[in-house]
Amino acid sequence: MTTITQRISEWAANLEYDQLPIEVIHEAKRFLMDSLGCALGGAQQHDVHIASTVLGETAGNGPCRVLVTGQEWDPVSASLLNALMIRVMDYNDIYWKQDPSHPSDIIPAALATAERSGRSGRDLLLGIVLAYEFEQRLCEVSYPGVREIGWHHATLTAAASPIAAGRMLGLSPEQMQHAIGISASRHCSTGSVTAGKLTMMKNTVDPLATQSGVLAALLAEQGYTGPEHVLDGKEGFSHVFGTEWKWEILTEGLGENWRILQCGMKFFPTEALTHTPISAVLDLLIEHDLKPEAIETVTIYSLARAADILADPSKYDPRSKETADHSLPYVISAAVAERQVTPVQFTQAKIMDPQIRAQLNKVKVIADPQIESVFPELQRARVEIRTTDGRLFENQLDYPKGDPRNPLSDEEISGKFAALAEGIATPEDVARMQDAVSRTDEFDDVRELCAQLVVTST
Repeated sequence: MTTITQRISEWAANLEYDQLPIEVIHEAKRFLMDSLGCALGGAQQHDVHIASTVLGETAGNGPCRVLVTGQEWDPVSASLLNALMIRVMDYNDIYWKQDPSHPSDIIPAALATAERSGRSGRDLLLGIVLAYEFEQRLCEVSYPGVREIGWHHATLTAAASPIAAGRMLGLSPEQMQHAIGISASRHCSTGSVTAGKLTMMKNTVDPLATQSGVLAALLAEQGYTGPEHVLDGKEGFSHVFGTEWKWEILTEGLGENWRILQCGMKFFPTEALTHTPISAVLDLLIEHDLKPEAIETVTIYSLARAADILADPSKYDPRSKETADHSLPYVISAAVAERQVTPVQFTQAKIMDPQIRAQLNKVKVIADPQIESVFPELQRARVEIRTTDGRLFENQLDYPKGDPRNPLSDEEISGKFAALAEGIATPEDVARMQDAVSRTDEFDDVRELCAQLVVTST
């Protein structure tokens, strides 16, 4: 019997750049630009400094650039650190259907293996499109999603990352199928990394799945084999996870309905389900000029999973960035106190700021079955702000800024990029990097592109 990994491997191994529509290529460049901006901010984070120190001891010399800093490492190590830099601030892209994901976490898999193989910029864009295509489709096939039964979506990334890496290595369909089996069979991640008090693993588990895909593709290139039935066969995903799997979604409309066009970008450096509530609250604060001391309560009506994951008791007393950016009470408190939610609000000083913390217990989060019924088509949130003098202000939004129905403009992506570069890169660095990404398809050797994506003028 033909397995689903065989069918997707055959399509991915044979897809060519010339088959990509112009709008898909443009979107791949936009996500590459956004991801590099996130890496500039991520390179300044404590998590990345720790990982860089450890990998500096273990990484081998190789042809793959570390973004921003420019070290030349082996593809497995470079893919991990680059993915962590993109992911660590929780500011990169978001796709959420049955399961959530951040497809840009896989861009470093395509990048490292493209460098290792001497591929062109056009090849890299093809690899990025494949990463988005299958990461997003994997988020649609499980009913309910694997997050709903206690597993993390990095479990799915481990199955998608070998596809992007394998295509850059020029794997045959059979080799790619083995790569999927190698990675997906050994990298199932529990949801504990995003439950309760959060740690650095919250933003590391997906980069580790990206690294897993690169290693698996390199092994498969040399003839290593993995289970072909890892997704839909005996003791594969559909056997061991207690959900309904609609595997046909992985192949329906391939080459027609490009998933990258349906992915969103983040306007706030926070967990995805916080974005619509933040937007709705900021609208009311600004429209009615509401000061923190005038607000008695802020009630957020949202999904049951938002109330469970983002408003449990630990989220009312955040002590770390990882918990704060997954705390609805904290992000709403920051919005109330400072009328913005940017990376600045997630420094340790801000997390412990008395003015922000004074708002925490004003925030109530209520699960609303009506909102549940329209998700994921709509990421609806309803907000009520009650003032100390008895006034009530209400707002409802169906999706946040950054959603494909209200996308970030090229200028907004550029501005986000420049803001994240502050403290590590000069305006000259920023201009050079942005120009290089905009011309990705003009580079005959992706290593020449990557040489432009480092800070050189400090």
